[in-house]
Amino acid sequence: MEKERRKFSREFKLNAVELSYSRANIKELAHELDVRPELIYRWRSEFASYQGTSFPGNGKAKLTEEESELSRLKKELAEARMERDILKKAVHIFSKSGGKFTSS
Repeated sequence: MEKERRKFSREFKLNAVELSYSRANIKELAHELDVRPELIYRWRSEFASYQGTSFPGNGKAKLTEEESELSRLKKELAEARMERDILKKAVHIFSKSGGKFTSS
């Protein structure tokens, strides 16, 4: 039987990270908080990377302005490439006439 996935609040994670920096033994802290030590290390890493925007909830990371712009541009580029590929195929299909190429 599968265990139900536990969810931790942002406050709980921030508190765990704060405690982990003040304690010497992370494994002991993890046992007290009833979480795996790997989780505390992951939370520490996320907190170090994103500071105030860490642990946004529902698995959606809050991006900085530059990161969101980069993400938008990547999506736009992927869409433009897809449109280009479709047009290439269409030109190839319509340039054939009766199995022979026309020179126009």
